[in-house]
Amino acid sequence: MLGGIFEKNDIEDKIQTFDQKITESNFWKDKLSAQKILKEKKFLENIFNNFNSAVNELENLEELLELASKENDSVVLKDCLEKLNLLHNQIKKTEVECFLSGENDHLDTYLEIHAGAGGTESQDWAHMLRRMYSKWIEKKKCKFEIISEHRGDEAGIKSSTLKVTGPYMYGWLKSESGVHRLVRISPFDSGARRHTSFASVWVYPVIDDSIKIDIKENDIRIDTYRSSGAGGQHVNTTDSAVRITHLPTKIVVQCQNERSQHKNKETCFNMLKARLYKHEIQKKENVSENLAKSKTDIGWGHQIRSYVLQPYQLVKDLRNNLENTDPESVLNGEIDSFLEASLYKTKGQKN
Repeated sequence: MLGGIFEKNDIEDKIQTFDQKITESNFWKDKLSAQKILKEKKFLENIFNNFNSAVNELENLEELLELASKENDSVVLKDCLEKLNLLHNQIKKTEVECFLSGENDHLDTYLEIHAGAGGTESQDWAHMLRRMYSKWIEKKKCKFEIISEHRGDEAGIKSSTLKVTGPYMYGWLKSESGVHRLVRISPFDSGARRHTSFASVWVYPVIDDSIKIDIKENDIRIDTYRSSGAGGQHVNTTDSAVRITHLPTKIVVQCQNERSQHKNKETCFNMLKARLYKHEIQKKENVSENLAKSKTDIGWGHQIRSYVLQPYQLVKDLRNNLENTDPESVLNGEIDSFLEASLYKTKGQKN
């Protein structure tokens, strides 16, 4: 199984190509490009070493199983089966890592969450989603910072933008863009009735200076306003928050996490560049129209995943039909199975 993946992705050839580039005299002339190559080389070497380790372990287990079968040694057979199960999990992990080979998969990512219609219900659901992703990021031993956030009127959040930093974060999370639906008995309804809530998630990569995006001054509108989140008296009494609107695409980005308007503006421009870069990629792939609808129309028509807490318990991905009957664990950040299934499906569509 792994051998086929290595043939497809030419991982060993890529490592050799990187080795050749590193020996070139002008390798460090472009530091950003050099660091990017070293980072990807390290990642590929880790996959390659895990592959070799798995092959060696499998060969040893085959020999041991053959001997144990001849001698009918049940203890050794049981031990071999346990080791095979561990090896299977190791191979599966390496296989998933092989699928993180897209052009931008190695990048950090922005993750936006927006509550749909429905007031407090949807705003609370948006907050639950932000907590789910935060828990997952922590489990991956990665980091995030809140770039911008607007609190709900009574509970939850109207919107939140996270910057997620860690190995291949965009590759892992890129398939989460879309509408997420929650069905539950509302804690805000005195009649204890069942409610359906929607929230949208939007994921796009953090780009570096090696990717050039031209933004014309006449194409943008910059607004400043007072921050509504944490930050103390200074944040709430000065127009430190910044919102930038790109008029041709109607893309809007905003930042309020810094006390300095200048720093917030700089972050906004970086976010806008990332959004425009993602926009151009989508245009090339002829999917921008559908994704734009999934972002603006937060309702029944563009769902990717459903989370049902009552009358039964089920989380279902509507793209690949993967199900989990433990919504509590999913909402506590156990979403690897859904992310992996999306990676498999995306890779299968490309091959």
